[in-house]
Amino acid sequence: MIGVYEAFWHVLLPVYLMWMWLRGRKEPLYRQHWSERCGQVDSHLQSPLWLHCASMGEMRGAAPLVQALVDEGYSVVVTTLTPAGRTIAHNLFKSLIEIQKIQVSYLPFEISSCVLRWIKNVQPRCAIMTEIDTWPVLLKNIRQQKIPLCLANARYSEKSLNRDRNQWWGIRMQIFQAYQLVLCKSKLHADRFKSLGCAQVEVVGETRFDMPIPQHLVDNAVHYVQRWSLGATQRPVICFASAIAGEDEQFIDAMHQMKKLLKDMGKPAPLFIYVPRSPQRFNLVGELLKNLKLNVIKRSDIWDEQFQMQQPIDSLQDIDVLLGDSLGEMFFYLALAQLVIVGSTFVPKNAHNVIEPLSLCKPVMIGMSMRGIEYPAIEAIDAGVLQQHFNIPSLVNAVVELMINPQDYLQVVEKAKVFYAEHGGAAQKHLSYLKPWLSR
Repeated sequence: MIGVYEAFWHVLLPVYLMWMWLRGRKEPLYRQHWSERCGQVDSHLQSPLWLHCASMGEMRGAAPLVQALVDEGYSVVVTTLTPAGRTIAHNLFKSLIEIQKIQVSYLPFEISSCVLRWIKNVQPRCAIMTEIDTWPVLLKNIRQQKIPLCLANARYSEKSLNRDRNQWWGIRMQIFQAYQLVLCKSKLHADRFKSLGCAQVEVVGETRFDMPIPQHLVDNAVHYVQRWSLGATQRPVICFASAIAGEDEQFIDAMHQMKKLLKDMGKPAPLFIYVPRSPQRFNLVGELLKNLKLNVIKRSDIWDEQFQMQQPIDSLQDIDVLLGDSLGEMFFYLALAQLVIVGSTFVPKNAHNVIEPLSLCKPVMIGMSMRGIEYPAIEAIDAGVLQQHFNIPSLVNAVVELMINPQDYLQVVEKAKVFYAEHGGAAQKHLSYLKPWLSR
């Protein structure tokens, strides 16, 4: 079956290359470094570890593990699929790339000749995939070359498990048996991998809990919270983080309802921070907010890149929504807010991670979808630091309830501090299994 799958790759490769070229109109990096995707990599590292992160989010999440590996004396080749992943890797590991401890490359195509060429050029000591990678040709060739294979930060949702049981004769489930070591986010995920017959499965937690908080973004947010008299006893601030298409109208409806309820109680109207997940939607969402009778100001209208004000603004009192139209500044928006509603959860999609707001000890609320965040969402709900709501009226009532009851709000904040502290240290737990495994 892997042979049939690879044959399709050979046949459809020209179509895929054309798609990449067309995609490059909007994202020029899609038209660059094609030689790496064909396996042509000029590697300067000696016997490096190979760590693969498919996307920008996975790259961010694995950064503490990469840093821990380098601190232990290993060199690392980091691969990714997308230009966004490649860009964030260069940003995260810039200093380590300069001193030749890390090298960044695209993952080779799902064609054996490309994979084998890449392996020959890099000569990796082991391969560490992250999250839930099941590239059949890639994994087959890694094992045939007798390269140790590990899955780190591993997750396997119940929906994926059920789907894989019922599709393609369960072949995708069998592919996971290629992994000799599986390091899981939680016991729930570990039990699923064990049910597939994986050789060694361990629970080590989630390395996103070890991500350093960009303090300059938090400090800038605190400065403007004080300057504009925002906060629980003054004007509440509520952040909608990483909203996607299909959620905008729901969230805008929620804003109007919250404004009305708080006004009826004689409370100040909230300032809403709205951060679309995709930069391509910044202007579209801004127009939608205005068309639905909300006063909007963009982050780019207020500050330059260093958060120096471009125009004198003494108050945002007449503004309903601050639109987050920037990349890489999520912690600034989260630090401005008292409470965070995480997007990609009110539609049946992969949810945005909830660890970032929890790291700042913010109460967090999500919708019906926990895809991709079962851990730590289930544990956070049990700890009382995250709420799940299945409709907008329920969400609105819960937000208003916390905003008008400061004691309840502070209790959630204290619980969030404890929860975040208890779930740290995952990078070192990964190392505790990786080091003896690599020494075999």
